[in-house]
Amino acid sequence: MRILFIGIGSIARKHINALNLMHLDVVIYALRSSKQSTSIDGIVNIYNRNEVRDLDLDFVLISSPTSFHARDIRFCLELKVPLFIEKPVSNTLNLDKILSSEISSKTYIGCNLRFLDCIIFTKRFIENTSSKVNEVNSYCGSFLPEWRPNTDYTQSYSADPQKGGGVHLDLIHEIDYLVWIFGYPCKSKKLLRSNSSLNIPSIDYANYNLIYEDFVANVQLNYFRRDSKRTFEIVFADFTISVNLLDNTVFMDDELIFSSDQTIIDTYYHQMKYFIENMGNGMMNDIYEAYQILKIAL
Repeated sequence: MRILFIGIGSIARKHINALNLMHLDVVIYALRSSKQSTSIDGIVNIYNRNEVRDLDLDFVLISSPTSFHARDIRFCLELKVPLFIEKPVSNTLNLDKILSSEISSKTYIGCNLRFLDCIIFTKRFIENTSSKVNEVNSYCGSFLPEWRPNTDYTQSYSADPQKGGGVHLDLIHEIDYLVWIFGYPCKSKKLLRSNSSLNIPSIDYANYNLIYEDFVANVQLNYFRRDSKRTFEIVFADFTISVNLLDNTVFMDDELIFSSDQTIIDTYYHQMKYFIENMGNGMMNDIYEAYQILKIAL
């Protein structure tokens, strides 16, 4: 199997580790921007886009900065091979030329929380219960300065809106899994701010109301919470389901009804396995679906 990576940063390394765990016979190429780029063991560097067309690839994984996604997607669609695009699909809604063209490549936008056991359990639970949903709350708060040890967070990709940084895009997972579970809302409202003590120009707080016919789903995201918290709560007519994504547990009121030893890192393996097994067929969260979710975020 021959795979091209466009963008070889920290997220790409997680995908490469997932591939290694699958024990596949793979050749991994990386399209690099400069011959001074650091070499990585086991990866073949490519420096010219014209060389890519002769590689006979099985698929391409786009994990470049989000602001480059539209450019990279346009190029890769010419290759007519399946595309794995790291979330979000873009940092702009100006994808009309891409979406209006006939896309013959199979596409998948990587939102790995769809492979987290507690989210999968909760989705199935909701599908099988007769109790009415009255309210949904999704929260994710963590401390950006601790995301990437030994680096200056103010110089990071996440802190730079020009590169596609911002909590509303970094943590688009929360909107994604709500849409995956409940479908698209009838309408949505948002509040985006960047005036916390972090002193960065990108969005560091986001608040969304996803308005469904019978209930409202509230989403809060931030970069500045020191004691990390990532939870998902569904208030039913008869009970409350509380999901802790960091612990991979689900409670019904005060009773534990599900737990898993799976880690967030493990989801990258399950996601890659899903992609490789389905890249010849239609996949969930293709470029059209991900664009609709991006519209909510932006």
